[in-house]
Amino acid sequence: MSEDRKSDFTSADDLTRRQWILRLGEFAALAGVSGIVPEFAASLAAQQAEQTSAAVQLPPGLYDPSQEHLVHALSSGGQNWTPPSGSETEYARPSSTEYGPQLFAPDDFKLVTRVMEILLGKVDPAASSQAAQWFDLWLSVAPEVRAAAQQLDPMHRALAVAFFGEKDVRELETAHPDDAARAGVRALRSLSQTRHSRDFLQLTNTEQFELLKAASKADEATAERKFYELARTEAIRGYYTSPEGLKELDYRGNAYYGDCPGCDRQS
Repeated sequence: MSEDRKSDFTSADDLTRRQWILRLGEFAALAGVSGIVPEFAASLAAQQAEQTSAAVQLPPGLYDPSQEHLVHALSSGGQNWTPPSGSETEYARPSSTEYGPQLFAPDDFKLVTRVMEILLGKVDPAASSQAAQWFDLWLSVAPEVRAAAQQLDPMHRALAVAFFGEKDVRELETAHPDDAARAGVRALRSLSQTRHSRDFLQLTNTEQFELLKAASKADEATAERKFYELARTEAIRGYYTSPEGLKELDYRGNAYYGDCPGCDRQS
């Protein structure tokens, strides 16, 4: 390597992305592959950070990672862990308490959860429960999403239309899925009373399935049909972002292939 080329990687005034990645790689190598970070590795990494932090100007979009937080993450061994105090990153913290619905009333949320179980079929109960929670959370922020879409400046809206299409942007600005969901739950309960003289949650599994099937075949303008279409779409979305759904998709996160996998299909 030429001296000029070497200077690209040794200048204290210009830490390149390549250098930044190499520094992380060196730290990970010291940590080993066992998931347990040796104390000497953490100490060495901290010393290196102190020596370079004052002299280094990082490129836009990059930041010098906290070695303390990296040690904490790497030493977790893939298990759940509590973020270190003072972390600048927001984490979704696991809760030991029962989920409290944000949009639906508690009894309505039980109905929604049961609808998700029917729509998803034979899946882990935890996955259908997470899909119901996703549905509730997604609906609860619908008013804020709608307001944000309506307040886009003309240039940003034009960009959104060019990328997503006028129809999708207009739907964000005008759709009220939260109202449709509430109306749909009421309609499903009313249909249950009309056909069986009992609430939906009091029906047998077969009766619930048949009632939901009837809602799926109702006129598109009816509240029960709108609710069915909405719930079906978000049940699928919620399931495939749950741990079970991601496993079914064989999702591996930020992985890469060492070699091109190619294509087995014969043309």
